[in-house]
Amino acid sequence: MTFARMPLLAVSIAAALTWLASPANAQLGGDPVRIIFPFAAGGSGDAFARLLAEHMRASLDQPIIVENRTGAQGRLGVQAVKAAEPDGKTILLTPVAPMSVYQHVYKVLVYDPVADFVPLSQVATFDFALAVGPQVPAKSLKELVDWVKANPNQGTYGTPAAGTLPHFFAVSFAQAAGLDLRHVGYRGSAAALTDLVASQIPIVVTTTSDVLEQHKAQRIRVLATSDKQRSPFLPEIATFREAGFNIEGTGWYGLFAPAKTPPAAINRLSTAIIAAVNMPQVRERLLAFGLVPTGTTPAELAKIQKSDSELWAPAVKASGFTPEQ
Repeated sequence: MTFARMPLLAVSIAAALTWLASPANAQLGGDPVRIIFPFAAGGSGDAFARLLAEHMRASLDQPIIVENRTGAQGRLGVQAVKAAEPDGKTILLTPVAPMSVYQHVYKVLVYDPVADFVPLSQVATFDFALAVGPQVPAKSLKELVDWVKANPNQGTYGTPAAGTLPHFFAVSFAQAAGLDLRHVGYRGSAAALTDLVASQIPIVVTTTSDVLEQHKAQRIRVLATSDKQRSPFLPEIATFREAGFNIEGTGWYGLFAPAKTPPAAINRLSTAIIAAVNMPQVRERLLAFGLVPTGTTPAELAKIQKSDSELWAPAVKASGFTPEQ
């Protein structure tokens, strides 16, 4: 969404004046803001959290610390933010699954992704790619569908793990294509791609960033990517919709605050987050992580969260996936 400069400036000044005059300002003070990331340190999501914290410090003029609360596939960290005081000092950075998918996966979820949280901003997206190995002659999705139908014993695909978004997206593709595909869940993309290159499995669905190196080296072929638009990392590759299959799906990272956090604090935090994401050096780093920077408003994230919950629910059900609690 594009705004004229002067109205945006006026809105920003008004928001700043409102915040300065509000009790929430006194509550926030100079205390640190904690960004809870509900997964382990060391991955791109954790690096993203620390990058965001570094660039939010200046605009908030207070310390920002990143805390990894791991366990239960991210649910423990989400629960920690739910239980935090709604004072603007504790926020959650999470991928899409705990906020739009887990309610369809787990029979018991001890938080409500909508009622217990207030959206702040979606900050980045990532899509998925379907790749085939050297033993597969198909050069397009249509050719792949024809090949699998002619060779049903080859109808096997790998993903980084069972119960992941690539798994659920592959289920959606199989349904759209009328294929009976068998799933093999690996322990991460690297293992799946190793088997793909070695012709141990014909098809892998994983994040687009994970297939770039092998695709560019021509060891595998990416046939389609999953977003509405073509991937900026593989602009020559058609989307599933362009290839004639009415499916799409993306992952994302977003930030949330506990429910009942004062609106002034929500405005202040979301403004700082969006400003950080729009910094050229941050955008450059995100692209290096394989993430496409966004920086939405809280209202836009609320819509995305709801629509993605509706999008993934049928695929989760069709997958038959049953998690270990």
